[in-house]
Amino acid sequence: MTSEIIYKGSLRTEAKHLQSNTIIETDAPTDNQGKGERFSPTDLLATSLGSCMLTIMGIKARDMNISLEGTEVSIQKNMKSEPRRVGGIDVRFNFPASLTLDDKEKAILERAALTCPVAKSIHPDIEMNVDFGWKN
Repeated sequence: MTSEIIYKGSLRTEAKHLQSNTIIETDAPTDNQGKGERFSPTDLLATSLGSCMLTIMGIKARDMNISLEGTEVSIQKNMKSEPRRVGGIDVRFNFPASLTLDDKEKAILERAALTCPVAKSIHPDIEMNVDFGWKN
């Protein structure tokens, strides 16, 4: 088992990661009858993509003796209706200004990100727009 989820009422859930005992709470978003006081389940879907991309890039970067420390990823989830679903996820990387890479290193890291397990698990109908935003 990976996790256990309990419905707490008022459109809130509490998910417990069984290996670490860490907790994530979710709320329904304000545009779907919720309070929006926590990540929504669809927020977590979109956020997991960015986190996975950065993690897999981090593994590859470590193998290449490159530090990605301080790299940030911004996520924009785009919803569609009928049926209500995630229609797109925009991913924008912001690397530290001090990070200087050649084109080959950038290509290797981009390929690692784009082939992360979450990216490969997302349905092809969900449009993924990724901006690596290399500064050099």
